[in-house]
Amino acid sequence: MYIAIEGVIGVGKTTLARLLGPAFEANLLLEIFEENPFLSDFYGDRARYAFQTQIFFLLSRYHQQRKGVREALSTNPWLISDYTFDKDRLFAEVNLEGDELDMYFKVHEALAEKITRPDLVVYLQADTEALMQRIAQRDRPYERQMEVNYIATLNETYEMYFANNVGQNCLTINTNDLDFVRKPQDLEHVNQRIHQALKMAPFQASLPMGL
Repeated sequence: MYIAIEGVIGVGKTTLARLLGPAFEANLLLEIFEENPFLSDFYGDRARYAFQTQIFFLLSRYHQQRKGVREALSTNPWLISDYTFDKDRLFAEVNLEGDELDMYFKVHEALAEKITRPDLVVYLQADTEALMQRIAQRDRPYERQMEVNYIATLNETYEMYFANNVGQNCLTINTNDLDFVRKPQDLEHVNQRIHQALKMAPFQASLPMGL
């Protein structure tokens, strides 16, 4: 069973994937973004470095998913990823235009045919204000120049995508008032929602020894 977690920058995708891994005894496939040599320059000048950044991400994610998903599922029936292949297309719609966007779409469409689709996509929602607060709290150097308008536009793009993409099995969870790390009940709530979406038996939290 292949579960992919999606959402805008700062919503908590990787954190949730890591926390859910032990509960499902799942392999993890985590996005590799630090290796993109254009990322830091992109946040300083998006118009200039957008195409290089998007193409690098597209090819990197393609190679990771084409090989990683197959290998992970061959050793374990459960896999949790902190992104979907379609993520890059959503960013491209925001960052590219004209001939560059048309070229990107052609490459993405050709590569997408060879990608294994998740059995369930967990879409984490959050207001733009909450996302900006979380981005500031984790304080990644290349995100310090992040503009609120950029995150707001991404948020609108994600909302539109998941509102219109009714063909895929998707679970939407609003995270504005959730804290997976500090509140075990919030993590259990998400776990229960995933079990319901997959029509599995309810998740049973571990009981303290001696009870």
